[in-house]
Amino acid sequence: MFSPRFFGPAGFGPLRMFDELSRMRRNMDRLMETYGDRPAYAPSAGVFPAINVSESDSHYTLRAELPGVGVNDLDITATGRNLTISGERKLATEDASARYHRREREGGRFSRALAMPGDIDADRIEARMANGILTLKILKAESAKPRRIPIGS
Repeated sequence: MFSPRFFGPAGFGPLRMFDELSRMRRNMDRLMETYGDRPAYAPSAGVFPAINVSESDSHYTLRAELPGVGVNDLDITATGRNLTISGERKLATEDASARYHRREREGGRFSRALAMPGDIDADRIEARMANGILTLKILKAESAKPRRIPIGS
């Protein structure tokens, strides 16, 4: 029924494999806490900025969450079907002597590059920022727009 080579007392087995991975992660966490004031990764943090891209027949709409980022601290570039959002989130200076129990707010430079699903018209991108949300209306290149093809008889 079970292979003694894989599941036997000296075997590795699927359950023992996860135990080993958990042990390795705990050791890495301990190592990072020893050499820094926080882990090297933020367990609950995602990619910054978080981005949604939707599509209509004529354009793409991109929405990026950028709380605490000023319009003057953003740079948006477009080439071909590639779009890059770069900038800097500046945090207020905090007490340098504070001992943190949890530290998730991050400041500093960021850059996020995306390949859009189709070619875009880089000269006709509209951008606006409201309540920490950057919204881009990205018109599709004429070659990327759907066309009705007549059928001959």
